[in-house]
Amino acid sequence: MAIKVATTLLDGCVLGLLDQNDMYGYELTKRVQELIDVSNSTMYPVMRRLKSDGLVDTYDESFEGRNRRYYRITDDGVDHLAAVRTEWYDFKNGIDQLMGE
Repeated sequence: MAIKVATTLLDGCVLGLLDQNDMYGYELTKRVQELIDVSNSTMYPVMRRLKSDGLVDTYDESFEGRNRRYYRITDDGVDHLAAVRTEWYDFKNGIDQLMGE
């Protein structure tokens, strides 16, 4: 059984990774997929939405003759991540209590 990941949590996961390091799209997608079950077709719209909301910005760098689009968290993204973390901890603690953890 796969638990569906809410949009807000997926945003928080992406922002959390970008808070550690800038990453290019494929790398970011693979890092998320290592830990949660999410498809490629889900990840790229998330990154586009985060950019349009001003929570991340992008820049291109050449790698082996091709351009890679890198994502980095903005100041607004850092603020949003802090809010998502607070909501997540409250939600997680409630679920843990309900499930007897």
